[in-house]
Amino acid sequence: MNPYVLLEWIWIVFGVFWLLAAFVQKRSVRRQSSISRLFQIGIVALTVAPFYVHGRYLGFLRESFVTASPQIKDLGLLILVLGLAFAIWARFVLGRNWSGTVTVKENHVLMTRGPYGWVRHPIYTGILLGLLGTALIGGTLASLLALALVTLVFWLKLRIEERFMVETFGDQYTAYRRRVKALVPYLL
Repeated sequence: MNPYVLLEWIWIVFGVFWLLAAFVQKRSVRRQSSISRLFQIGIVALTVAPFYVHGRYLGFLRESFVTASPQIKDLGLLILVLGLAFAIWARFVLGRNWSGTVTVKENHVLMTRGPYGWVRHPIYTGILLGLLGTALIGGTLASLLALALVTLVFWLKLRIEERFMVETFGDQYTAYRRRVKALVPYLL
């Protein structure tokens, strides 16, 4: 199968799962501001835009950053699948506490088990790994730019989430934050 078609289908299946899972949530009692959410959506739109303007990438963004080989594409596919599987696992563990925006839910529960024992934001970690795998498969500067911009959005969103969690869970979250890194186990 063409790796680009497989890549598209993997992301489509992931998107459908994510959309369906969004219907099972607790009621929100606090939510991030609309302006910060709009800013995050704008950055993601800028990330996706180069893939659709004039049918493909813009100018130098179509240049390769990695040698296109079957081994690199296979490695990218493995990283993509493992990353999205990690994000899905985290989504299942988080259950009804999940939201697409930064929120505090009614009877919010602090998750520290499963993937949340490895990193505090495993959904972001998984999606970023998925994007890294996608970048290796595509091999273009546009895919690296997409990875960088989504990383920026997640970092901004993570900072808001961290503030909400400290305000909601206090010392319990502060202790968790000291034990568990945000995105990369033992590093970041």
